[in-house]
Formats: sequence, C-alpha cells, structure tokens
Amino acid sequence: MAKIAYILLCHKDPDAIIAQANQLTATGDFIAIHFDARAKAADYKAIRTALADNPNVAFAKKRIKCGWGEWSLVRATLNAIETAVDAFPRASHFYMLSGDCMAIKTAEYIHRYLDEHDMDFVESFDYFESDWIKTGMKEERLIYRHVFNERTQSWLFYKSMEWQEKLGLTREVPADIQVQIGSQWWCLRRRTIEAILRFIRKRRDVVRFFATTWIPDETFFQTLVRHLIPETEINCRTLTFLMFSDYGMPVVLYNDHYEMLLNQDFLFARKISPDALELRERLGALYASEGVAFEISNEGRTLYKFLTQGGRIGQRFAPRFWETEASLGRERELLVITCKKWHVAKRLVEQIRNSMDLPAVDYLFHEEDCPLPDLGGAERTLLKRTRHRRALLRMLFDHWGRNRMVICLDPSAIDLVRDFIADRSRTRLLRIDCEFSDDYLVGHALRVGLIGERTSAGVIERLMPTIRNDLERETVDLLDAGLDNHWAISPDQTEEDWAEAIGAFLQVDRDKALEIARTPHLFAD
Repeated sequence: MAKIAYILLCHKDPDAIIAQANQLTATGDFIAIHFDARAKAADYKAIRTALADNPNVAFAKKRIKCGWGEWSLVRATLNAIETAVDAFPRASHFYMLSGDCMAIKTAEYIHRYLDEHDMDFVESFDYFESDWIKTGMKEERLIYRHVFNERTQSWLFYKSMEWQEKLGLTREVPADIQVQIGSQWWCLRRRTIEAILRFIRKRRDVVRFFATTWIPDETFFQTLVRHLIPETEINCRTLTFLMFSDYGMPVVLYNDHYEMLLNQDFLFARKISPDALELRERLGALYASEGVAFEISNEGRTLYKFLTQGGRIGQRFAPRFWETEASLGRERELLVITCKKWHVAKRLVEQIRNSMDLPAVDYLFHEEDCPLPDLGGAERTLLKRTRHRRALLRMLFDHWGRNRMVICLDPSAIDLVRDFIADRSRTRLLRIDCEFSDDYLVGHALRVGLIGERTSAGVIERLMPTIRNDLERETVDLLDAGLDNHWAISPDQTEEDWAEAIGAFLQVDRDKALEIARTPHLFAD
C-alpha cells in the first residue's frame, strides 16, 4: 500500500501548519517540513515544539531564505526531500505541498489511487513549443543569468538582463537536456526521487544552470523527470486542484467550496483561505475517514469561469477606424432572431423560409455544422466565422444576391449584436422569450459543461438560481443594447400578438405575419 511523504514548504501560520501535519500523519503517512528561514523564529520554534513527539514528522536539516521565482524555492524543496528520503525509508511516494494545500479526498482513497496508478504525476510540457506560458518572459528566463529578484529588486533584475543582452552574454541550455515546464505541485515515486538526487550529485552543470534561471520551480523537477523517467510512466497532470483568476492570481477557496472540492478529480486543493476555519476542519476530518464514496463531476473550473466572467462586457467590438471598409453595406438589412431555445427559433426560421423568398441561416456563429455555402474557408470553423463575422455576412449577402437576410443568434452573443448594431447596415431584432423549467436549466448546464452527470444535487440546487439569473441578464443586455428596431414574442401571448411583432420585424402584411406566427408547436419543448 502506498505510503506518502509529504514535502511541505511553508512560511506562516504556525497553528495551521501544526494542524496540517497532524492531520496528514494521523493515518500513517509522513511529512517533511521546510519552514522559510525568513519567517519568525518564534513561529518555527512553536511548530517544532508542537510536533516534537510525532515520529512521522521531520524537518529540513537546513532552512533557506526563500524568494518567489528564485532557485531558493527549489533548494528548499531538495533539502526537505533529502530529509524525507533519509527519515522515512517506507515512503513510496513524495507529494509536494504548500501550507495552503489540503486533501480533498480520504487517505484511503488517495492511497488506493496511487496504488492503482504506478506513475509519476507532474505537469511537464516542452518549454519552447508549448503555450504553457501565456504572457511575459519566456526564452529570457533561461538564456540570461538571474541573480536578482524581479519582485524585490525590479530595477536590477531588468538592468541585468539589458546588460547581458548588450554584451551578448546569453547561454545555451545543457545540450542533452530538453527543458520542460509545468505546475510545481507534483507527486513522484520513490525511485524517481532517488534518481533525481543521484542525477544532481553527478550533473552539477545542470544544477548551476537552473540555479540562475527565473522561476525554476516550474522547470527543474519537470525537466529532470522527463529526462530520467520513460514517458509511459509519467502522467502529465497535477493531482492538486487549483484555479487562477484573470489576473494570474491563485483563486482562494472558502467554506462554501467544500462540496464542490470533493467532486473534483484531484487529491488535494489550494489555496485554502486561512480564514476558512470550517473548511479546514471538515477537510481535516475527511482525510482520516473511511468508506467515503466520491462522485467525480470535475466541473469546478468551468463553474468558476461561468460565475466570474459571465457578466463582463467590454467595448471589444466597438467600431475601429480600420473597419471602415468592413461594413455590411448601408443598403443591406440584417434580421436577427435571438432565442435561448434553439429549436424554437429554428422552427420559426423554417416557417419563414417556406413562406417568404428570404434567405435565412440558423445559428451560424454557434453551431459548427450549420449548413453554409463554400465561402473560401471563412465558413469552416466557429472561430473563423466569429473573427471574420462581417466579412462572412457580406459574402452570404453576395452569395444569395440579396440585401435582406435572417440569422439566429444565442442571446448570450451580446457582443455580436452590438457589433452589428454599430455597422452601417440596418439591423432589426426579434427576441423570442421562453420559459425555463428546472429540468431545462439542468439540461442547459449539462450541455455547456457547468455540471456533469455525477454532479451532486446540492451543487445543482445552489447553481440553479445563478443560471436562471444569468439567462434573465441576457434579456436585459439585449434591451440595453440600444436597438430601436427591436420586437419580442413570448409563450404567454396570443397568435395575434406574435403576428404583430413578426409583421413589424419582417415588414410583411398581417396575413403573411399570421401564417408565420402559426408555426406548428412553436414553443413546444
């Protein structure tokens, strides 16, 4: 059975560290602690005193003053690893943690998981070929020597790079090393850890290289594992659940995240807020529990994105001077039908096709398989269609040789609506309002990935009001879009009401509008 030696790097909150160590060792696992040498001496003394009688706790023999982005973090990790290897010969796995991490599964589950997956778990993507680094420095992290800290010595940090560039003092990566990058939260088998320790004793040149790179905790272990271990024995993922905000900062987890965390396909989570005392207590008790069944739905990151980004509307599609020739044309008229229930809008559009000599397209910006003519490749993917939306519509107008056209949009596409309103062409909008039962909302959440088949009833129940409010907000956004030619129909109206709105929208007489309004089973689910 797996025995885990946790490698804990921490620098604050001694009470939380003591509790964390006692919780993780209560089931027979081990922990090696490195407490930052910059931290208060009294805090370190309190931790050592409180854990002195726990035989499954060890402390790094040498403490390092750590700085974000520095080699000191890797050196501190190695010090704790060396201590753990010597102190805990029965440890089969070594799991990297911070003081903000906590288990979100039972020890029983974690041990069984590691027994069933005889692999090293570490994110490791090719440094130069992957897009793991989204912004900021990339090559510069490696080819220049970094002896100053960007956060505390910013001027010296950038001046040093500038001087090295001017003097041509770049360097090569060690020839036999293919640098990798990934999350610093890994879980490695004992034989892998021992292979790394042997390697760094033999290859001082590799250690010297990484010692002056920037943010080596994202590259050092990731690179050496790939260098030493067959690819078939590496699972390129972290077992620690974490999320990042739009600003690249770790998302902090609180008491009300408990149920969501248990549903994620991970063993640990960070960052747990120091103020989330209830969450810490519940997760600590969970680790020692037995016979707990977990329903893995894994929707945490999707939910976070939905809840934090859904209402952010900027001016991305405001008119730009270089778009003066990208207009649909003053003589053209775009007829937009918006409806959340796509099958309802499609029924109405099909009736329009059958009743009028008017080209109409379904959800061309939402459905990859929406039938479109050959437009030279611009129609092939949703990304291309959206990016070149005005050009796409111009080509459709030209293809049909018409100056009026109907398209369907999901109400969430408010940016597209705004863009078409801002165009020189005339835009008319028919909004189809629908009623949403709880069953429909659950189905909608499944379709868009907010929940999974195994998401607990409690999570779904708490999510429903948010989803309903989000759909209502989409209607408000359409009303606020500033379009004069805007009509709406809803299931609580009569056919006469529908005909009046449809007639005004399509600019047809009453008889034709009634014919279209009498679309069979228009609002049926």
